[in-house]
Amino acid sequence: MFLKKIPLLILFLLIGVVSTSQNKNNNFLYEGRVDKLQDNNVILIGTASSVSFNFTGNTCSVSLQSVDHYEHHNYVALVLDGKYMGKLRIEKGQAQSFPITITSNKKVHNLTIYKNTEAQSGNILFAGTTAKLAPIASRKKKKIEFIGDSITCGAASDDSDVPCDKGEYFDHHNGYYAYGPVLSRAIGAAYLMSSVSGIGMYRNWNDENKEEGIMPDLYGNLYLTKDPSKPKYDFAFQPDIISIALGTNDFSGGDGKKERLPFNAQKYISNYIDFIKMLYTHNPKTQIVITNSPMVGGEKGVLFEDCLNKIKDAFKEDKTHKPIVIFKFKPMTPKGCLGHPDVADQKVMADAYAPVLKKLLNEK
Repeated sequence: MFLKKIPLLILFLLIGVVSTSQNKNNNFLYEGRVDKLQDNNVILIGTASSVSFNFTGNTCSVSLQSVDHYEHHNYVALVLDGKYMGKLRIEKGQAQSFPITITSNKKVHNLTIYKNTEAQSGNILFAGTTAKLAPIASRKKKKIEFIGDSITCGAASDDSDVPCDKGEYFDHHNGYYAYGPVLSRAIGAAYLMSSVSGIGMYRNWNDENKEEGIMPDLYGNLYLTKDPSKPKYDFAFQPDIISIALGTNDFSGGDGKKERLPFNAQKYISNYIDFIKMLYTHNPKTQIVITNSPMVGGEKGVLFEDCLNKIKDAFKEDKTHKPIVIFKFKPMTPKGCLGHPDVADQKVMADAYAPVLKKLLNEK
């Protein structure tokens, strides 16, 4: 494996040097839900949020720390010169430094660090690099925001390192290979992920909006939490398209133990309409696309689609914004952990959805 730990004393010395270097060069690109700190350090919050930089030479170490109140490990994916290098486990505790082995002879290399776990699994601090930085340009791209639940997170999709019957829930996350990032890379779009496992539009997987926050409650918080001490989301991304895939958990029967009321279509539709109105307030030029779920079928699936049609119809007299588009994923039997789509299933979803979003982007 090309990733190794180095002694903590050396790490702290490196971080001190890096902070000064970063402050002078400012050669980093941050994408997704991130919290920018001093000296170009950043907390990666949301699924597939990332930091990217160019560097010269064959020496590069990055400093990463798992920072959250759960005090457990998290994961990132590393992409070096466009090649996926695998997942990296960031243990709880103090920051660690990870040397990266470079084998190619390119004059200028690019490294991108993607957060593989979701916001609810904790956060990852990028605390710098020892690499000799080179300028990195921000390319203007069409932008898509993906709002959703565990399916959108790429949760329980990857058992390549930890089998499904081992480890913890976040051990099987792979946000890099979730359908949103996969299709965005395929069509050359920038993306932002606002997704939370178990979340719904009016109730969550195993909660009737009593103890946990639903998406309309959490969305406006940068960290996708109800914690008032965290900064608010600034809506600076301004996506060309906002894709919303929420409903799987609203339709869910929960764990079968906790009280679960019958699905309330009126609440779902009403909350969905209000949520879209809020999105329009902050993103007046965006195109809204709402989707069903590949995991909700039968009578529930028919009701799901009926709800989406009524949500779309609620805006049919709206001449200010683009007409809402409905996209229907085909039903699937997911092959991932805990009944979720695995990486291959996510690719199937991405391949089906990409042409629709690409066409909408090209129409803008």
